Amino acid sequence: MKKFYPTIYQKTIHDINYQKLYAMGIRCLIFDLDNTIALIDQKKVDRKTKKLFQDLKKDFFLVIISNSNKKRVEPYSKMLDCDFVASALKPFGYGYRKIKRRYHFKKEEIAMIGDQLVTDIFVGNRMTGCTVLVDPMGKKDLKITTFNRFIERKILRYFEKTNQMKKGEYYE
Repeated sequence: MKKFYPTIYQKTIHDINYQKLYAMGIRCLIFDLDNTIALIDQKKVDRKTKKLFQDLKKDFFLVIISNSNKKRVEPYSKMLDCDFVASALKPFGYGYRKIKRRYHFKKEEIAMIGDQLVTDIFVGNRMTGCTVLVDPMGKKDLKITTFNRFIERKILRYFEKTNQMKKGEYYE
């Protein structure tokens, strides 16, 4: 179960202590898109998120990664002025290997930030030096995500039963 356990757990991307990540040697932040940066039916990024990304670009290289297609991901990349990898095939490592090859970051310099244990955290723990779980922004998910959420609930129950982690109890 350790492969599903996030390094950090926070409510939203706005609650993460990015200075701590920087102090840990993280230089590349990979953000999941749907329900992490934006709701799945949202077409634009809110001002607060735009400001966050502007501020983060001073210290980090930013990438959006998503299993969604280019048509869905590219507009966010443009709005947030950062790179992206669409059709990433999470939880497989395709998208992460692409980022590592393209930008030459070491595993220890990369943090994965996302809302799903089964995709974002699982692959992040294999491919990056740090994983950050955030709560989903909304309740609505893509159909494929329904199965992932079912598995996630079982994992979270295990973490709670073994006193490792409880949903809604955030930690760094």
